[in-house]
Amino acid sequence: MPELSTLLVFAAATMALLIVPGPAVVYVVTRSVAQGRAAGLVSVAGIHAGSAVHVVFAAAGISALLYASATAFTVVRYAGAAYLVLLGIHKLLRRTDDGALVDPPRASRRRLFTQGIVVNVLNPKTAIFFLAFLPQFANPARGPIAIQMAVLGLGFIVLGLASDGCYALAAGALAGRLRRTPKARRVLDRSSGLVMIGLGGVAALAGNGRH
Repeated sequence: MPELSTLLVFAAATMALLIVPGPAVVYVVTRSVAQGRAAGLVSVAGIHAGSAVHVVFAAAGISALLYASATAFTVVRYAGAAYLVLLGIHKLLRRTDDGALVDPPRASRRRLFTQGIVVNVLNPKTAIFFLAFLPQFANPARGPIAIQMAVLGLGFIVLGLASDGCYALAAGALAGRLRRTPKARRVLDRSSGLVMIGLGGVAALAGNGRH
């Protein structure tokens, strides 16, 4: 187990990273805007279930193999980008026969949770982040590195749930007021689709200079 002082420094560093909005926060906010606070919170849970997968991968060394293989890294990166783009296009193209926008069916909580997992697991940048970040706070003298990384990863997830949950609640509350008018709902829905497509584009291009 890491020392208490190490855990406190890790918590401070983690919060500093989490407070700055990244792709996961943007995704959560988008979901909260589109479907409300409950949807945002479920998406947060899905995102960090995906984080748990990355923590296991980092502890097991799988992330190192992913980073070492340019082909594997590229395949996972483009798969994640394509998934985000498809989600965005699906929102933008949902129209009636006369071209009028209609409210899309509300995604089930199970589907929102699953989508959150997929979005995060298919982000190789997150895998590399955990591989690079967690070992900085591990000490071989304190026991097996894999166990220490698992403990640190669990701490990151708990703090991430709290931080991202705040973003979901704030975005959901604001969007709830805005969605009271049909025009505002159309703008928010279109914006959500465009943001997801934008995230997909960023994800596709972000790894070009990794070596």
